[in-house]
Amino acid sequence: MKEKSKQSFHYENESGKVKITEYAIFPGIWLAYKEAHIHYFENRSGFPDTLLEITHCKEGRLEYEGVEQFFYLGKGDVAIHCSSYDKAMMHCPTGEYQGISVMIHPEKAPRCTSCLLSDVNVELPEIYRKFCLEEQLFIMRSTPRLEHIFSELYTVPETIRRGYLKVKVLELLLFLSCLEPRRSQIEKHMCTKNQVTLTRRLLALVNEHRDKRLTATEMAKELQVPVDQLRKSMAGVYGMPLYQCVRTYKMHLAAIMLEETNRTIMDIAGELGYDNSSKFAGAFKAVVGVSPAEYRQKTQKQLHFGAKLNRFGADESGGNMYNEFCTTVSEN
Repeated sequence: MKEKSKQSFHYENESGKVKITEYAIFPGIWLAYKEAHIHYFENRSGFPDTLLEITHCKEGRLEYEGVEQFFYLGKGDVAIHCSSYDKAMMHCPTGEYQGISVMIHPEKAPRCTSCLLSDVNVELPEIYRKFCLEEQLFIMRSTPRLEHIFSELYTVPETIRRGYLKVKVLELLLFLSCLEPRRSQIEKHMCTKNQVTLTRRLLALVNEHRDKRLTATEMAKELQVPVDQLRKSMAGVYGMPLYQCVRTYKMHLAAIMLEETNRTIMDIAGELGYDNSSKFAGAFKAVVGVSPAEYRQKTQKQLHFGAKLNRFGADESGGNMYNEFCTTVSEN
Protein backbone atom coordinates (compact mmCIF):
# COMPACT_ATOMS: atom_id res chain seq x y z
CA MET A 1 0.00 0.00 0.00
CA LYS A 2 1.12 3.53 -0.60
CA GLU A 3 2.19 5.02 2.69
CA LYS A 4 0.45 8.15 3.92
CA SER A 5 0.90 9.55 7.40
CA LYS A 6 -2.86 9.84 7.95
CA GLN A 7 -5.94 8.54 6.16
CA SER A 8 -9.61 8.72 7.11
CA PHE A 9 -12.41 6.51 5.87
CA HIS A 10 -16.17 6.59 6.29
CA TYR A 11 -18.11 3.41 5.63
CA GLU A 12 -21.86 2.82 5.65
CA ASN A 13 -24.06 -0.20 5.10
CA GLU A 14 -27.59 -1.23 6.02
CA SER A 15 -26.51 -1.87 9.62
CA GLY A 16 -25.03 1.59 10.32
CA LYS A 17 -21.91 3.70 9.91
CA VAL A 18 -18.24 3.57 10.89
CA LYS A 19 -15.36 6.03 10.78
CA ILE A 20 -11.75 4.81 10.70
CA THR A 21 -8.72 7.10 10.99
CA GLU A 22 -5.37 5.46 10.29
CA TYR A 23 -1.84 6.63 11.04
CA ALA A 24 1.37 5.16 9.65
CA ILE A 25 3.56 5.08 12.77
CA PHE A 26 6.72 3.29 11.59
CA PRO A 27 7.40 1.21 8.48
CA GLY A 28 5.13 -1.82 8.76
CA ILE A 29 3.31 -0.47 11.86
CA TRP A 30 -0.07 1.27 11.69
CA LEU A 31 -2.57 2.54 14.24
CA ALA A 32 -6.28 2.94 13.55
CA TYR A 33 -8.98 4.73 15.55
CA LYS A 34 -12.38 3.14 14.98
CA GLU A 35 -15.73 4.70 15.86
CA ALA A 36 -18.53 2.35 14.86
CA HIS A 37 -22.27 2.76 15.12
CA ILE A 38 -22.82 -0.39 13.13
CA HIS A 39 -23.37 -4.13 13.53
CA TYR A 40 -20.74 -5.34 11.11
CA PHE A 41 -18.23 -3.88 8.69
CA GLU A 42 -15.40 -5.08 6.52
CA ASN A 43 -11.89 -3.89 7.23
CA ARG A 44 -10.35 -1.76 4.54
CA SER A 45 -8.34 -3.69 1.98
CA GLY A 46 -4.78 -2.75 1.10
CA PHE A 47 -2.91 -3.90 4.19
CA PRO A 48 -0.42 -6.77 3.94
CA ASP A 49 -1.75 -10.19 4.88
CA THR A 50 -1.11 -11.91 8.23
CA LEU A 51 -0.73 -8.99 10.61
CA LEU A 52 -0.24 -9.03 14.35
CA GLU A 53 -3.16 -6.95 15.60
CA ILE A 54 -3.55 -5.44 19.08
CA THR A 55 -7.08 -4.13 19.68
CA HIS A 56 -8.33 -2.07 22.62
CA CYS A 57 -12.03 -1.55 23.34
CA LYS A 58 -12.81 1.87 24.81
CA GLU A 59 -16.59 1.65 24.59
CA GLY A 60 -19.16 -0.80 23.23
CA ARG A 61 -18.54 -4.39 22.29
CA LEU A 62 -16.55 -6.28 19.67
CA GLU A 63 -17.06 -9.88 18.58
CA TYR A 64 -14.58 -12.44 17.25
CA GLU A 65 -15.90 -15.69 15.80
CA GLY A 66 -13.91 -18.86 16.31
CA VAL A 67 -14.54 -22.39 15.07
CA GLU A 68 -16.99 -23.38 17.80
CA GLN A 69 -17.10 -20.28 20.02
CA PHE A 70 -17.60 -16.53 19.92
CA PHE A 71 -15.30 -14.21 21.87
CA TYR A 72 -16.14 -10.71 23.09
CA LEU A 73 -14.25 -7.57 24.02
CA GLY A 74 -15.93 -5.17 26.42
CA LYS A 75 -14.89 -1.82 27.84
CA GLY A 76 -11.19 -1.78 28.71
CA ASP A 77 -10.44 -5.23 27.24
CA VAL A 78 -7.51 -5.93 24.90
CA ALA A 79 -7.18 -8.64 22.24
CA ILE A 80 -4.01 -9.78 20.48
CA HIS A 81 -4.13 -12.10 17.51
CA CYS A 82 -2.78 -12.84 14.05
CA SER A 83 -5.28 -11.60 11.48
CA SER A 84 -5.74 -11.63 7.76
CA TYR A 85 -6.65 -7.95 7.70
CA ASP A 86 -7.69 -7.86 4.06
CA LYS A 87 -11.46 -8.51 3.87
CA ALA A 88 -11.68 -9.33 7.58
CA MET A 89 -15.16 -8.73 9.01
CA MET A 90 -15.64 -6.85 12.27
CA HIS A 91 -18.75 -7.60 14.32
CA CYS A 92 -20.35 -5.28 16.92
CA PRO A 93 -23.23 -7.15 18.62
CA THR A 94 -24.64 -4.05 20.35
CA GLY A 95 -24.08 -1.84 17.30
CA GLU A 96 -21.56 0.30 19.16
CA TYR A 97 -17.77 0.16 19.33
CA GLN A 98 -15.01 2.69 19.89
CA GLY A 99 -11.42 1.60 20.08
CA ILE A 100 -7.91 1.42 18.72
CA SER A 101 -6.10 -1.22 16.67
CA VAL A 102 -2.33 -1.40 16.23
CA MET A 103 -1.32 -3.50 13.21
CA ILE A 104 2.21 -4.85 12.80
CA HIS A 105 3.62 -6.63 9.76
CA PRO A 106 6.54 -8.83 10.86
CA GLU A 107 8.45 -8.50 7.57
CA LYS A 108 7.92 -4.80 6.93
CA ALA A 109 8.32 -3.53 10.50
CA PRO A 110 11.79 -2.89 12.00
CA ARG A 111 13.19 -6.15 13.37
CA CYS A 112 14.28 -4.48 16.58
CA THR A 113 12.99 -1.25 18.12
CA SER A 114 16.41 -0.27 19.47
CA CYS A 115 17.10 1.37 16.12
CA LEU A 116 14.16 3.69 16.90
CA LEU A 117 14.97 4.29 20.56
CA SER A 118 18.10 2.75 21.98
CA ASP A 119 16.70 1.92 25.42
CA VAL A 120 13.60 0.18 23.99
CA ASN A 121 14.99 -3.14 22.86
CA VAL A 122 12.08 -5.24 21.59
CA GLU A 123 12.41 -8.05 19.03
CA LEU A 124 9.25 -7.77 16.93
CA PRO A 125 9.64 -11.22 15.32
CA GLU A 126 9.66 -12.70 18.83
CA ILE A 127 6.41 -10.93 19.73
CA TYR A 128 4.89 -12.16 16.48
CA ARG A 129 5.91 -15.77 17.21
CA LYS A 130 4.66 -15.48 20.78
CA PHE A 131 1.12 -14.48 19.84
CA CYS A 132 0.66 -15.88 16.34
CA LEU A 133 2.23 -19.33 16.03
CA GLU A 134 -0.60 -21.11 17.83
CA GLU A 135 -3.25 -19.01 16.06
CA GLN A 136 -4.97 -18.47 19.39
CA LEU A 137 -6.77 -15.27 20.30
CA PHE A 138 -5.24 -13.62 23.39
CA ILE A 139 -7.63 -11.55 25.53
CA MET A 140 -7.03 -9.78 28.81
CA ARG A 141 -9.06 -7.41 30.92
CA SER A 142 -7.92 -3.89 31.61
CA THR A 143 -5.08 -3.41 34.08
CA PRO A 144 -3.73 -0.10 35.40
CA ARG A 145 -0.73 -0.46 33.11
CA LEU A 146 -2.83 -1.15 30.02
CA GLU A 147 -5.23 1.63 30.90
CA HIS A 148 -2.31 4.03 31.20
CA ILE A 149 -1.02 3.09 27.76
CA PHE A 150 -4.32 3.27 25.91
CA SER A 151 -6.24 6.02 27.72
CA GLU A 152 -3.75 8.69 26.67
CA LEU A 153 -4.05 7.67 23.03
CA TYR A 154 -7.63 8.95 22.90
CA THR A 155 -6.91 12.49 24.11
CA VAL A 156 -3.66 13.54 22.44
CA PRO A 157 -3.87 16.88 20.52
CA GLU A 158 -3.61 16.61 16.74
CA THR A 159 -0.64 19.00 16.66
CA ILE A 160 1.61 16.48 18.42
CA ARG A 161 -0.24 13.27 17.54
CA ARG A 162 2.26 11.61 15.17
CA GLY A 163 5.22 11.94 17.50
CA TYR A 164 3.13 11.01 20.52
CA LEU A 165 1.76 7.90 18.81
CA LYS A 166 5.29 6.72 18.09
CA VAL A 167 6.21 6.98 21.76
CA LYS A 168 3.04 5.19 22.90
CA VAL A 169 3.39 2.39 20.35
CA LEU A 170 6.94 1.75 21.56
CA GLU A 171 5.62 1.69 25.13
CA LEU A 172 2.96 -0.83 24.09
CA LEU A 173 5.52 -3.06 22.36
CA LEU A 174 7.74 -2.97 25.44
CA PHE A 175 4.78 -4.06 27.54
CA LEU A 176 3.93 -6.90 25.13
CA SER A 177 7.50 -8.15 25.18
CA CYS A 178 7.06 -8.98 28.87
CA LEU A 179 3.59 -10.49 28.48
CA GLU A 180 3.11 -14.25 28.53
CA PRO A 181 0.41 -15.80 26.29
CA ARG A 182 -0.58 -18.14 29.13
CA ARG A 183 -2.02 -15.09 30.92
CA SER A 184 -4.83 -14.94 28.40
CA GLN A 185 -8.28 -14.66 29.95
CA ILE A 186 -10.06 -15.89 26.86
CA GLU A 187 -12.30 -18.33 28.74
CA LYS A 188 -13.97 -15.41 30.53
CA HIS A 189 -14.88 -13.83 27.18
CA MET A 190 -16.18 -16.95 25.45
CA CYS A 191 -19.69 -17.90 24.33
CA THR A 192 -20.86 -20.97 22.44
CA LYS A 193 -22.83 -20.87 19.19
CA ASN A 194 -25.84 -22.16 21.11
CA GLN A 195 -25.62 -19.19 23.50
CA VAL A 196 -25.41 -16.73 20.62
CA THR A 197 -28.39 -18.37 18.93
CA LEU A 198 -30.37 -18.22 22.16
CA THR A 199 -29.83 -14.45 22.51
CA ARG A 200 -31.17 -13.89 19.01
CA ARG A 201 -34.19 -16.06 19.71
CA LEU A 202 -34.85 -14.05 22.85
CA LEU A 203 -34.78 -10.71 21.03
CA ALA A 204 -37.14 -12.12 18.41
CA LEU A 205 -39.46 -13.15 21.26
CA VAL A 206 -39.27 -9.68 22.85
CA ASN A 207 -40.11 -8.11 19.49
CA GLU A 208 -43.04 -10.45 18.96
CA HIS A 209 -44.47 -9.56 22.38
CA ARG A 210 -43.22 -5.99 22.54
CA ASP A 211 -46.46 -4.76 24.15
CA LYS A 212 -45.86 -6.97 27.19
CA ARG A 213 -43.45 -6.76 30.12
CA LEU A 214 -42.28 -10.36 30.07
CA THR A 215 -40.46 -11.61 33.15
CA ALA A 216 -37.27 -13.64 32.92
CA THR A 217 -39.22 -16.72 33.99
CA GLU A 218 -41.82 -16.21 31.27
CA MET A 219 -39.18 -15.71 28.58
CA ALA A 220 -37.24 -18.76 29.70
CA LYS A 221 -40.41 -20.88 29.69
CA GLU A 222 -41.31 -19.71 26.19
CA LEU A 223 -37.80 -20.52 24.92
CA GLN A 224 -37.73 -23.79 26.89
CA VAL A 225 -34.45 -23.09 28.67
CA PRO A 226 -33.52 -22.53 32.33
CA VAL A 227 -33.59 -18.92 33.51
CA ASP A 228 -29.93 -19.05 34.52
CA GLN A 229 -28.95 -20.19 31.03
CA LEU A 230 -30.86 -17.28 29.53
CA ARG A 231 -29.23 -14.74 31.84
CA LYS A 232 -25.74 -16.14 31.26
CA SER A 233 -26.13 -16.10 27.47
CA MET A 234 -27.34 -12.50 27.34
CA ALA A 235 -24.62 -11.29 29.69
CA GLY A 236 -21.96 -13.12 27.69
CA VAL A 237 -22.96 -11.80 24.27
CA TYR A 238 -24.16 -8.29 25.12
CA GLY A 239 -22.19 -7.60 28.28
CA MET A 240 -25.21 -6.50 30.30
CA PRO A 241 -27.88 -8.12 32.48
CA LEU A 242 -30.97 -9.63 30.87
CA TYR A 243 -33.35 -6.87 31.97
CA GLN A 244 -30.99 -4.21 30.64
CA CYS A 245 -30.71 -5.97 27.27
CA VAL A 246 -34.49 -6.08 26.92
CA ARG A 247 -34.90 -2.46 27.99
CA THR A 248 -32.17 -1.27 25.62
CA TYR A 249 -33.70 -3.22 22.75
CA LYS A 250 -37.12 -1.70 23.35
CA MET A 251 -35.84 1.83 23.79
CA HIS A 252 -34.05 1.72 20.45
CA LEU A 253 -37.25 0.53 18.85
CA ALA A 254 -38.87 3.54 20.50
CA ALA A 255 -36.17 5.83 19.08
CA ILE A 256 -36.93 4.58 15.57
CA MET A 257 -40.65 5.19 16.03
CA LEU A 258 -40.04 8.68 17.43
CA GLU A 259 -37.90 9.51 14.44
CA GLU A 260 -39.86 7.89 11.65
CA THR A 261 -43.49 8.40 12.73
CA ASN A 262 -45.77 11.07 14.15
CA ARG A 263 -47.22 8.77 16.79
CA THR A 264 -47.62 10.20 20.26
CA ILE A 265 -45.13 9.33 22.96
CA MET A 266 -47.87 7.70 25.01
CA ASP A 267 -48.91 5.57 22.04
CA ILE A 268 -45.33 4.38 21.51
CA ALA A 269 -44.95 3.70 25.22
CA GLY A 270 -48.09 1.54 25.17
CA GLU A 271 -46.83 -0.51 22.22
CA LEU A 272 -43.67 -1.27 24.18
CA GLY A 273 -45.51 -2.39 27.30
CA TYR A 274 -45.44 0.84 29.34
CA ASP A 275 -48.76 2.11 30.69
CA ASN A 276 -47.04 4.99 32.49
CA SER A 277 -45.47 7.73 30.36
CA SER A 278 -43.10 8.86 33.11
CA LYS A 279 -41.67 5.36 33.54
CA PHE A 280 -41.24 5.09 29.78
CA ALA A 281 -39.51 8.48 29.65
CA GLY A 282 -37.18 7.43 32.47
CA ALA A 283 -36.27 4.18 30.73
CA PHE A 284 -35.73 5.98 27.42
CA LYS A 285 -33.45 8.61 28.95
CA ALA A 286 -31.43 5.94 30.78
CA VAL A 287 -30.67 4.24 27.46
CA VAL A 288 -30.54 7.05 24.88
CA GLY A 289 -29.43 9.92 27.12
CA VAL A 290 -32.32 12.33 26.50
CA SER A 291 -36.07 12.27 27.03
CA PRO A 292 -38.38 11.04 24.23
CA ALA A 293 -39.58 14.60 23.57
CA GLU A 294 -36.02 15.95 23.38
CA TYR A 295 -35.01 13.13 21.09
CA ARG A 296 -37.87 13.82 18.69
CA GLN A 297 -36.99 17.51 18.58
CA LYS A 298 -33.30 16.94 17.90
CA THR A 299 -33.48 14.34 15.19
CA GLN A 300 -35.93 13.20 12.58
CA LYS A 301 -33.75 11.52 9.98
CA GLN A 302 -30.42 10.56 11.52
CA LEU A 303 -29.99 8.52 14.69
CA HIS A 304 -26.70 8.76 16.54
CA PHE A 305 -26.70 4.95 16.42
CA GLY A 306 -27.36 4.71 12.65
CA ALA A 307 -30.42 5.72 10.62
CA LYS A 308 -33.36 3.35 10.97
CA LEU A 309 -31.32 0.99 13.13
CA ASN A 310 -30.95 0.16 16.76
CA ARG A 311 -28.17 -1.51 18.70
CA PHE A 312 -29.68 -4.95 18.38
CA GLY A 313 -30.23 -5.00 14.64
CA ALA A 314 -33.94 -4.26 14.33
CA ASP A 315 -35.20 -2.43 11.28
CA GLU A 316 -37.85 0.29 11.51
CA SER A 317 -40.62 -2.28 11.69
CA GLY A 318 -38.91 -4.00 14.60
CA GLY A 319 -37.96 -7.10 12.63
CA ASN A 320 -34.67 -8.80 13.32
CA MET A 321 -32.13 -7.84 10.67
CA TYR A 322 -29.24 -10.21 11.15
CA ASN A 323 -27.55 -9.60 7.80
CA GLU A 324 -24.63 -11.84 6.85
CA PHE A 325 -22.89 -12.28 10.22
CA CYS A 326 -26.25 -12.21 12.00
CA THR A 327 -27.80 -15.00 9.94
CA THR A 328 -29.18 -17.81 12.03
CA VAL A 329 -26.45 -19.88 13.66
CA SER A 330 -27.11 -23.58 13.55
CA GLU A 331 -27.42 -25.12 16.97
CA ASN A 332 -25.15 -28.01 17.81
